[in-house]
Amino acid sequence: MSATTGHTPTAEGTAQVRSMLAGAHAGRKRVDTTMTVLIWGAFVLAMVPLVSLLWTVTSNGIGRISMDFLTLSARNIFGGDPSGGIYHAIMGTLIITALATVISVPIGVLAAVYLVEYGRGALARSVTFFVDVMTGIPSIVAGLFAVALFTLILGPAARFGLIGAVALSVLMIPVVVRSCEEMLKLVPNELREASYALGVPKWLTVVKVVLRTSVAGLTTGVLLAVARVIGETAPLLVAVGVTDSINTNPVDGRMMTLPVYAYRQYSQGLATCPGGESATCVPDIAIQNAWGAALVLIVLVLLLNIIGRLVNRWFAPKLR
Repeated sequence: MSATTGHTPTAEGTAQVRSMLAGAHAGRKRVDTTMTVLIWGAFVLAMVPLVSLLWTVTSNGIGRISMDFLTLSARNIFGGDPSGGIYHAIMGTLIITALATVISVPIGVLAAVYLVEYGRGALARSVTFFVDVMTGIPSIVAGLFAVALFTLILGPAARFGLIGAVALSVLMIPVVVRSCEEMLKLVPNELREASYALGVPKWLTVVKVVLRTSVAGLTTGVLLAVARVIGETAPLLVAVGVTDSINTNPVDGRMMTLPVYAYRQYSQGLATCPGGESATCVPDIAIQNAWGAALVLIVLVLLLNIIGRLVNRWFAPKLR
């Protein structure tokens, strides 16, 4: 007799229960297999354009990479001349991006700290609203804003690296604010409360506890923001201009950047070689230069992402 129901289970009933369980298991297995196939299919579809992009840029640009290409400028290089390189564009990209980072990171981190730790009421809602609006600003608008600002101060002929850095900072600040805000929200409130219980002021708690705990996430967010703006072309074309010479002074004279260099080279198309292709005249050298610059730019972005991963691994809070 069954202790709970008072009935003795029959062999027919037991077989029926087993059949129902087996049917349900088979149905779950089919659903699981179907969803697994769909997820892997979506992953493959997402990877196809990325792999295609990397393969196209690498296959077209790797042949142009050389020590001369990376260490020489394009000064006095005309037509199909295969000499010269992109050193001036690399230096311009690094300098302008570094200046934009110096401008954006303090503003973005402080704004994120305000929104998470202090922001209440209408002011906090206004800051959040304007950050959201800035996130959708077209890059060309940021360039025109920077040009208009410096034109009012220095005149219409002003074109130098600092203007481009200001334009990029307009694009960087909302990304830094949003990423840092999310990282600060991940810090457990128990850590803040423990610090307050020890009599530590709020500002010191933010500096010593909150920021130190989230330093890995903050650094990763900043590097992702840098990777976001390092490939911008339109604002730099408007705000910085172009040059074929090496210029490392961001407040005096025009500068070249990798995305602008790639755009200009590709737009030149094929060169005319009177005697046909030779060692001193290559008709498609400008297109090769564009692919080479694009490959170098992708490598820079890849290095930034690797650095972000390493920082996240080294400085992330260790769980015991």
